[in-house]
Amino acid sequence: MSSTTTEDLYEEVKRLQNELEETSRQKIQAAEYGLAVLEEKQQLQQQCEELESLYDATKHELDCAKEVIIVFILFILFR
Repeated sequence: MSSTTTEDLYEEVKRLQNELEETSRQKIQAAEYGLAVLEEKQQLQQQCEELESLYDATKHELDCAKEVIIVFILFILFR
């Protein structure tokens, strides 16, 4: 037969409180990490959109330059 003393119960409560505090800290840390990941994702999406826009603008400029070169070549050849 095991007899539980008041001190044993106090130690068990203290252990459980410590465990709860640690679990709470881990939960908060996980939430902060999750928020940081979401913020980084948003930044990367914004950067990707900006790069896509720059790509489209550069591609348009290249297409225009190609047209000018073709017109210039045709002008030189058929004048």
